[in-house]
Amino acid sequence: MTDFDTLRERALAFREELLARKEKIAPAEFDWYPYDTMANIFHLDRLLTGPQRQVFDRIAGSRIADIGAADGDFGFFLEHELGCSVDVVDNPPTNFNGLRGARRLVEELSSEVRVHEIDLDSQFALPAQHYGAVFFLGLLYHLKNPFYVLEALAQRAELCFLSTRVARQAPDGTPLREQPVAYLLDPAEANDDATNFWIFSEIGLKRLFARTGWEVVEFTTVGCADGSEPARADRDERAFALLRSTKV
Repeated sequence: MTDFDTLRERALAFREELLARKEKIAPAEFDWYPYDTMANIFHLDRLLTGPQRQVFDRIAGSRIADIGAADGDFGFFLEHELGCSVDVVDNPPTNFNGLRGARRLVEELSSEVRVHEIDLDSQFALPAQHYGAVFFLGLLYHLKNPFYVLEALAQRAELCFLSTRVARQAPDGTPLREQPVAYLLDPAEANDDATNFWIFSEIGLKRLFARTGWEVVEFTTVGCADGSEPARADRDERAFALLRSTKV
């Protein structure tokens, strides 16, 4: 069995090797995704407790989907370390480099990771009928129809690792934390990014999970713990969850 402490250290070593290789082969025609997606390993470390520290043993060798994957770094790690069969799924118009980064890494790493161009809102469909797990990190609040997508995932995947922004209050200070609600962003809010849509309260997010066919196995939040709200970058709070499908 592989304890998460060991997996974390292997992930960090893989990150350093991959960053060095990305720098060495830096393409002229596009830029790599600029944020450290492998840093999610630290948040998963905080999320997973008790027997769930070995949860990655359950998905070793299985088919997984890395959805909204940027350059797909974490998916390449799961292929390399756990022998997973990996589908990288994203929408080129909203992917930082139109998925060219992920495709270039497939070539550079001689990888069998498959890259799929899928509109996550209007034509969401997974390439396979069954997945051991899906990774859905930092994507939910970018979706116009999160209920539809989460319900579709629950019909195909046993487990889901999810993160998304949450808020304890509205920008005017109205309390949200205890209400099952979502805040619809104005295009100029939240880093002036028009691809941001729904930011849920914690209770609202958990109700969404339940109604779309997911049981919460583990849940934690990171970031602003005092007055988090959806519009300001300095009031950013993120929820991380390990979910188990009730439909598979």
